[in-house]
Amino acid sequence: MRFQLATAVLATALTGTIQAFSFVPSSSHRALSSPPSTRTHRHELVMKDETPASKFSLSSLFSSDSTNKSALRGTAAATLEPHPSARPHINPLNALYPPKRRALESAALRDEGDELSRPLPFHPQVVSGVLENGFSYVFLPNRSPPGRFEAHLQVFSGSADELEPQQGIAHLTEHVAYMGSRKRERLFGTGSQTNAYTDFHHTVFYAACPTYTPSRGGQGSHMLPMALDALCDVMEARCEPSRIEKERQAVLSEMTMVNTIEYRVECQILSTLHRENRLAKRFPIGKESLIQSWQQDDVKTWHRTHYRPDNVLLYVVGDLEPDYVEKMVREKFGHLTAEKQASEIKIPDLKKEASALADAVVGETIKQAQSWHYPPVRHDFCVVDGVKDVLEASDQLLKKETIDGEEDVPYDIHLQKPYSLDDKVQFLKEAELTPGKRIRPHIFKHELLQNFSFHLFAKRPVVPINNMAAFRHNLARRVCLAALQIRLNVNGRSDDPAFTFVEFNQLDSAREGCAVCSLDMTAEPNRWEEAVIKSISEIRKLGLYGVTSGEMERYASAVLTDAEQLAAQGDMISHGDQLSYLMETVANGHTFMSPEQSYAITERALSTLTLEEVNKAAAELCSHITGLKDGEVSANGVVAVVACTPKSADANPDSALDDEKLCNAIRKACTVDVEPVEDVVVPHTLVTAEELEEAMKAYPPKWESGQFSDGTPNTPADRITRPFTLRRLSNGIRVGIAQNTAESQRGHLRLVAPGGRDAEKRFGFKEGSLAVGARAMQEGGSFGQFTREQVELFAVDHLIMVEINCDEEALVMDFVFPTTNVGNTGYGDEKQMGITGTESVLQIVREILIDFNWEEDALGRSKTSYRSAHESMGKSLEGKSTEMIMNNLTGGDKRFLSIDTKTIDAVTLDDAKNAVMSQLIPSELEITVAGDFIVQDVLDMILQYIGTVPPDANSQYKVKHASKQFGDVPALQLPGRHLDLELEDSDPRAVAYVAGAAPNEWGFLADGSTVAKRVSDADKRASDYDKQRRAHPLFGNAALALISEIANRRLFSTVRERKQLTYDANFSLTSFKRMKGGWFLVTVTASKEKAQAALEACKETLHALRTTNPISPDNLESAKRVVLNRHEGELRTSEYWATMMSGIQEESIPLKGPLSVTDFNVVIESMTTKDLQLALECLGLEESNLYTAIGKTVQPEGLVDDGIVKASPMAGMGRGGALTG
Repeated sequence: MRFQLATAVLATALTGTIQAFSFVPSSSHRALSSPPSTRTHRHELVMKDETPASKFSLSSLFSSDSTNKSALRGTAAATLEPHPSARPHINPLNALYPPKRRALESAALRDEGDELSRPLPFHPQVVSGVLENGFSYVFLPNRSPPGRFEAHLQVFSGSADELEPQQGIAHLTEHVAYMGSRKRERLFGTGSQTNAYTDFHHTVFYAACPTYTPSRGGQGSHMLPMALDALCDVMEARCEPSRIEKERQAVLSEMTMVNTIEYRVECQILSTLHRENRLAKRFPIGKESLIQSWQQDDVKTWHRTHYRPDNVLLYVVGDLEPDYVEKMVREKFGHLTAEKQASEIKIPDLKKEASALADAVVGETIKQAQSWHYPPVRHDFCVVDGVKDVLEASDQLLKKETIDGEEDVPYDIHLQKPYSLDDKVQFLKEAELTPGKRIRPHIFKHELLQNFSFHLFAKRPVVPINNMAAFRHNLARRVCLAALQIRLNVNGRSDDPAFTFVEFNQLDSAREGCAVCSLDMTAEPNRWEEAVIKSISEIRKLGLYGVTSGEMERYASAVLTDAEQLAAQGDMISHGDQLSYLMETVANGHTFMSPEQSYAITERALSTLTLEEVNKAAAELCSHITGLKDGEVSANGVVAVVACTPKSADANPDSALDDEKLCNAIRKACTVDVEPVEDVVVPHTLVTAEELEEAMKAYPPKWESGQFSDGTPNTPADRITRPFTLRRLSNGIRVGIAQNTAESQRGHLRLVAPGGRDAEKRFGFKEGSLAVGARAMQEGGSFGQFTREQVELFAVDHLIMVEINCDEEALVMDFVFPTTNVGNTGYGDEKQMGITGTESVLQIVREILIDFNWEEDALGRSKTSYRSAHESMGKSLEGKSTEMIMNNLTGGDKRFLSIDTKTIDAVTLDDAKNAVMSQLIPSELEITVAGDFIVQDVLDMILQYIGTVPPDANSQYKVKHASKQFGDVPALQLPGRHLDLELEDSDPRAVAYVAGAAPNEWGFLADGSTVAKRVSDADKRASDYDKQRRAHPLFGNAALALISEIANRRLFSTVRERKQLTYDANFSLTSFKRMKGGWFLVTVTASKEKAQAALEACKETLHALRTTNPISPDNLESAKRVVLNRHEGELRTSEYWATMMSGIQEESIPLKGPLSVTDFNVVIESMTTKDLQLALECLGLEESNLYTAIGKTVQPEGLVDDGIVKASPMAGMGRGGALTG
């Protein structure tokens, strides 16, 4: 019961970052109404270098002589020479380049030509410009949140711009430039976050700041000058040797950290997909031997070559005035010159080499031909007839100069020649599937892979969306993608699904400089061929027959509804979301519109969009696959295919997957006869008015007072209160409602049934039954008379997403929904309204509680998912190491461990059903809802739909005489101990842990005492005021939140900055709410050689926090600002409100009540260093009480070097992403 719109519909780009020196929540929202679909990922890329490290530098490699260096240093400003890499090039503002924008706006005003060719409107508030030195900037005023802004400096040079001996230097320079900035350090303690990341095509530095500096009395000074100073400092980086050495160690540690099996898969995919260009050989992490060798001149040469005013773009989004922003940009960046940068390039021979590369970039790459944001590459596009190659069609490319009438020897910009540092790969071989139909297959096998995965690609040019014709075509394609994804989802949950995951999409990718049409699929290894045939057949079906009229109506309506929601948000869209959309839109040359403009254009386009247009887009979208069949018209170009599979111990060569077998399976899939799909009858409502009327008569609902355990008086049953309304229904269900207009037309509902895996133990259920059952409910979705497919399409029609999970303490269901009328049909005056998303989601909740159909096939998919997770954990260094230390911390308590395969297999459908339904007793449930709605309207709907759930619903499943008291976290066996683990892997990696006892989220320790009580008992001279403060129910929670922030900052300062032992060390606390007690866990990644030292450094840091280097007032104030800023930011999301309200009326969380929300800021601000120092003693930080562990990889016995460097996504199936500095 995933009830999730296809990611193709949502065009969602998930961003998962590894934070280096700040902890910034990343945004994942990508709205349907955004014209371009974009591929935006933050996965880390590493190619491990197997060349032995040698001590050389670029200066020695290129025989730079000191005479030339001295001459450069002494050059006077008046005699500065032109920059060797600066060339006339297209402006990175693309459509926002002022002359181009004026031309487009003038054409729109003239109202010439037909509507399809008319330019799209620009956002009326976006401001862009170019300084005299070539420095470009964009500013978008935005008020969400008020009093803050973000500034991002984008340097258009990344790993794809590196020369052969520079591989990895873009990423290292990013670290050195920002981490070495004194002006960035001035932002510390102001509530600002800073970070940076490097990718193929660019390096980006950013600062997210308050508009004014914090001030106790009155308004502080403007923060924009300080933020721009920090970013300008990046352009003039000193590249000090001490900073280079620190960041070298950080980058080498990062190289080890990201080198997971998922990362290595990703490298195989990208190397195959882009084998005809530089991307296959220029991964951002670089080569270890080179990183070890670089000195100041090497880093400075790269920096001064690429950090030029003509090669950057500044984005500013936030609560600022345009005139002020433009003034500050001119003041801070106007003095920069490319010539000054050129005078400090320290390696003359490398300067010459970079100049040759620059000539090739503007002469034969899409970077110059289409967008300066793109990497300097060309592509083997796979397109239908009539689509011209970007390079051939471009009038932007500069012609090559000739010498004596002959062109120079072509520069190998696309790296097709062999080089000494190349990895040993053979990805370029191609095969003819049938005559004239080319395919580039590649098989990757590894012992750490658990499942078979299949990835099929076609690369296409990015088509700028600047007029109505391009906009309509993009809408048509998105309707096709949505329809196909839902079809694939339905097949993925059939009685016996061939695949466990499948996604088909086409997204514009600025980082790759093309649009990538991708099929990504996973399956069990023994069913790989069946899964390949099934997934390809579904795509062929769409390409040959298109979508049905019902599908078109459904997904066109979804597109319009999402556009409407975004328009309703207006300037309430967060700075981060606005900026991400702005950056991707500008990068791909699309027109940047306001949400209101986008909605108006979407509605106009959809009102006349025809089924024929949509099906034409479907045929084009799938042409690379439909064209593979012999006799069909073939798309021009090559189709890339990568299959990843576990390395089998079977010595029989006939059983091994190879290129020929893979090609035969694809060929077979193309010959399968396919038939068009038929429309499914989808209900407009799950609960009829008659059914609801009968329920109201049978179980007349009424409201009762809200009741709390934190000392707050009962809330009235007949009044709406602020900031939330808390009541109970007469059937016992607790209800909390909050209005949140910050997320316009969106809502979030959370249903919590306390119990979780702890209930398996207390109630005597079969081990794993609740967890497996919760997943089975997620995989199912049939209610009463409606099939799973009908219910799923009902959810799609109403834009509802559902997630059902079971953790140690509770069964949790989260629902995301629109609060407006959805499932509408028609446009304009003929528009027929459906029911609201709020009403739809309450109908689903009602049906789950009283009429859910349990299905055997859903249980089977749940088991498959849990088996895969458990087996994958056993092949993951981090997963297996964490499981080992948790096993020791808990004394083998199964509530806290992964569910093993034997346990999973033993769970029957009755086991799962009985366990889950026993938790869904009305008197035990709590429902919290937040969103952009009228509270009274939602109260009325809840009273009807949820209040009429019978009080004795599911009572037949209730376990009689079972204890309601939650079990506690197992007492830690002392003294602590050290653990070691080895995992076979061909690449060296290590991870270390320090763990010990801690309170739960609300300050309860395993023995039942509280943080507040222990602190008060320890402070014998506490004032009455201090005693009163510490008696607040939120005291322990607040103290632990601040301690966590301070511990993380200390670990960063000590382990990464001072000792240079790691890239990342993290302190975290378990978040148990009901069970008393918990643990803290410090996780640190390092090289195998430094793992022990890193572990000791973490222990030293924690010890110093208690003794020699206690918490300072500055530490505390900085932590307060981080916690409060995070809280203020999250208050804008309905999910956060629903989470905060959850548990307020639950007796098993005695300290959580209304005061935990209303007094949050006051309690945080009141905390003192003494409070935290005493609270630290509630953690088991004594040396003898610590549990430590180191997990290391060891090479498998008999490992044979196959010559291929196996070095993929850090999360999910997305293709690649930036290295976050």
